[in-house]
Amino acid sequence: MAKFGKRTRAAREAFAGKEELSVEEAIALVKGNASAKFDETVEIALNLGVDPRHADQMVRGVVGLPNGTGKTVRVAVFARGPKADEATAAGADIVGAEDLMETIQSGKIEFDRCIATPDMMPIVGRLGKILGPRNLMPNPKVGTVTMDVKAAVEAAKGGEVQFKAEKAGVVHAGVGKASFDDAKLAENIRAFVDAVQKAKPTGAKGTYMKKIAISSTMGPGVSIDVASATGN
Repeated sequence: MAKFGKRTRAAREAFAGKEELSVEEAIALVKGNASAKFDETVEIALNLGVDPRHADQMVRGVVGLPNGTGKTVRVAVFARGPKADEATAAGADIVGAEDLMETIQSGKIEFDRCIATPDMMPIVGRLGKILGPRNLMPNPKVGTVTMDVKAAVEAAKGGEVQFKAEKAGVVHAGVGKASFDDAKLAENIRAFVDAVQKAKPTGAKGTYMKKIAISSTMGPGVSIDVASATGN
């Protein structure tokens, strides 16, 4: 039987028997047990009634969290000429074309978001097997294939979060830090849930949003009453 440390045991005891809490109650519980020596990320997981293997049940999108994520996002941009200059001026961390492709192919991926101008997609397309599994592939549906690289870079840096359903129909993301004010975390959580709700695919049948849970980086999770998060 696994032996847990003192902090883990205490957290498990605090969470025991608690489920389907309101957003505010869940935040208070998670924050109260986020005792790591660093500022833990508050993470959300939504179990959806979809099978992403079917094209008409895929859930993906992007949402700008009203209070940001608290995370420093490194942005890479595939662009040339004036658009490359525009990306650099907007604060992109890495800007390139074939040279950036070669860097990624060598296994060096030092960014959290990848943006590309449309003319760069023949180059970016060669990186599908590398960027795709990491959810880093630029996509026009979430605004990362665009000529407006300035707006895309600023959005990524300003707390925009991309989401995509995994094989089991689970969507997860970081929605802030444990140091955030409770009200700001609640606002971020509801904004994220609302975005996923609006991204409901045409092929979804039955209950769409089955379960919502939040946790801190090092802590256990607690389920949230869906109505509390959706306002329904």
